[in-house]
Amino acid sequence: MTVVLHNIREWLPQTMVWVFNQTSNLPGDITNHIVCESKANLGQFPAGNIYSLSEANLIRYFWDKGLRKLGVRRHLGFTVNASKRIKPDIMHTHFGAYGWSSAPAARKSGTRHVVSFYGADACLYPSSQPIWRERYNELFRSADMILCEGPYMAGTLESLGCPREKIVVNRLGVDVSKIRFEHRTWKPGAPLKVLISATFREKKGVPLALEALSYLKNDIPLEITVIGDATIEERSIREKAKILSVIEDRGLSKSVRMLGFQPYSELMREARYHHVFLSPSVTAEDGDAEGGAPVSLIDMAATGLILVSSRHCDIPEIVIHGETGLLSAERDVEGIAANIRWLAENPGEWQRIAAAARARVEKEFDAKTQAEKLAAIYRRVVHW
Repeated sequence: MTVVLHNIREWLPQTMVWVFNQTSNLPGDITNHIVCESKANLGQFPAGNIYSLSEANLIRYFWDKGLRKLGVRRHLGFTVNASKRIKPDIMHTHFGAYGWSSAPAARKSGTRHVVSFYGADACLYPSSQPIWRERYNELFRSADMILCEGPYMAGTLESLGCPREKIVVNRLGVDVSKIRFEHRTWKPGAPLKVLISATFREKKGVPLALEALSYLKNDIPLEITVIGDATIEERSIREKAKILSVIEDRGLSKSVRMLGFQPYSELMREARYHHVFLSPSVTAEDGDAEGGAPVSLIDMAATGLILVSSRHCDIPEIVIHGETGLLSAERDVEGIAANIRWLAENPGEWQRIAAAARARVEKEFDAKTQAEKLAAIYRRVVHW
């Protein structure tokens, strides 16, 4: 039996289904515990053995928060105490920046430390705040293993100074057994239904997606659904303003439904009523990037939606151009429009593309398979 303490700031924002998929699909010989600072969406992401600082006594809560805010220490004593009680074989910290702040906790509790990077932690932080390069080099020296979701992100981490032998690619997965696959059909003259789902950040390319669709609106009837919204971050609020401006300026108001943030179940329900999933990610001006690839691409491929995306980070690991979907260069609005137009002109190709995409998800991105691989990683670390 291997005991793993999953260390994460919050369990669990509703956009982080992929973290839940990792932990909930681990095999029976892995015992999970979760230590976090706060809890949310437990109805959507149920889990046992959760220890939350927000539920600790007030003295512990304000003491830990105060020491960190004052810069006296960067880790939480709560995490150390939880780890010493549980005596895990491994502390698995989710997100690189949290891994750096939690490294002393792993050391003080005497446990192996595995850290997963997911995106902005590998791309935005080092480019916007150079101090993170120093911090990450400290983390890379102390951590036992660094996990990432694809070869592009592995190269990014290596360029930041992580020894190649510490980097392991462990793809994120979706629970394929619970996702019904359906071929989409469409006839010229009927509305082409396009789904976009993303938190409003520049790297998601939502304004570019909408601009590309505006090129087609006079030739192809469009019904566009946008699931997502801005966070409290200023850059996200600015991105929402840009999105709304494109919708207004490009005459798309009557064609677009804005649904805001929705739970995973609602995203999957909406997928049933659409033909195309549009997700043209880009490297943002501040350096933010997917790092790996949006897990939404995997989910949508599993349902039978046709993927239209970009050659960005590890997206080509999921979307193979002309085989499992269509790709264009980053920020190539005309290329995005051309790909959607090609789909409208070649509906007979949809079944081939959708079937190939589902087969790739089943082979390479099934959550149960990936969880088995993660368990094997844990066992290897424990027996070093």
